[in-house]
Amino acid sequence: MKIELDLSRRPDAAPAPLSSLAGLSLPALKAKMEAIGVEPKKANMRARQLRRWIHHFGTQDFADMTDVAKELRAQLAERFILSRPEIADHQVSRDGTQKWLTRFGPGIEGESVFIPDVGKAGALCVSSQVGCTLNCTFCHTGTQKLVRNLTAQEIVAQVLIARDGLGEWPTSTENRRLTNIVFMGMGEPLYNLDNVAEAIDTISDGDGIAIGRRRITVSTAGVAPKIPELGHRTNAALAISLHATNNDLRNEIVPINRKYDLQTLFDAIRAYPDLGNSKRVTFEYVMLKGVNDSLAEARDLVSLLKGVPAKINLIPFNPWPGSPYECSDWETIEEFAEVLNRAGYASPIRTPRGRDILAACGQLRSESVKKSAAEKRREALAAETGTEAGDAS
Repeated sequence: MKIELDLSRRPDAAPAPLSSLAGLSLPALKAKMEAIGVEPKKANMRARQLRRWIHHFGTQDFADMTDVAKELRAQLAERFILSRPEIADHQVSRDGTQKWLTRFGPGIEGESVFIPDVGKAGALCVSSQVGCTLNCTFCHTGTQKLVRNLTAQEIVAQVLIARDGLGEWPTSTENRRLTNIVFMGMGEPLYNLDNVAEAIDTISDGDGIAIGRRRITVSTAGVAPKIPELGHRTNAALAISLHATNNDLRNEIVPINRKYDLQTLFDAIRAYPDLGNSKRVTFEYVMLKGVNDSLAEARDLVSLLKGVPAKINLIPFNPWPGSPYECSDWETIEEFAEVLNRAGYASPIRTPRGRDILAACGQLRSESVKKSAAEKRREALAAETGTEAGDAS
């Protein structure tokens, strides 16, 4: 008797998981309302209600939305969730710094860091990409290839997770611990500007998270063509990851300088809208022993910044496994700062925070790796059939 096996049939796939509304912008929430049949004229009002409950009160249960009709709440609960992405790891430093490793999808993880006692109260350092393409030699993230851009929703979710952890719901203008947002985590924000700009719109929304644009800083390694656009689209504060005063050295430690040299970069900086004493550019300068920390380079930095409203953050190098550099001696850093101070520039020396949990500047990295389309198809098939990817049995 001949038996033929039909290998074309697969077990029924599991139902698609419900999507979360947490972290969505107001236009995105409105689109979701229209997609489930809410009349366009009412969709905007419903979206505004949702925004306030999700981003002002931090609710994670549709039943809490007492000014939303019961029938609509039930419909929303059938279609959506309000949960955040999975927290894969959460660490707290001896100095109070907190780091979250957030899992945005299978094998897609990014880090965010809350640093207390920065700005008015505390700053959250958020990631805009998983991995990075820039390969800055002093940065741990630069050793991780780019996996993908984060969506605007995923960027905002990092803020929601931090406020959950800090217990800062509902939104208040008093006694906040999280007052500032800095795009200084994993990735180059200007290579993901559309999502960064949308996230800033949501974070700064006065009826939601309500962190003002003046308290949001975007740092770039020097994607010069996008710098003026960032200012016009977001009105955020600008930070430049500088680290060298001449093209030869910057070509080596910040390789994007080979594409956009210092002249091109500073032309773009001077075109940033509304610069002045009340809106200065922050220049970040990591102190690398014997590399960029001489007094001659401090004087060159003063010359380079001429005519630009600026302050300089001097960052003692934070070591990471396999890093090729050492931090400058403290006396050297202080002498470097004194040259800048005498020239009239505020040049605080950033106190290293979170070093013991690899949460300090330049130390962020996840184990996510970019996967090929074939690998993703194998994993999807494995999930459907309940087998391990690569299992031939």
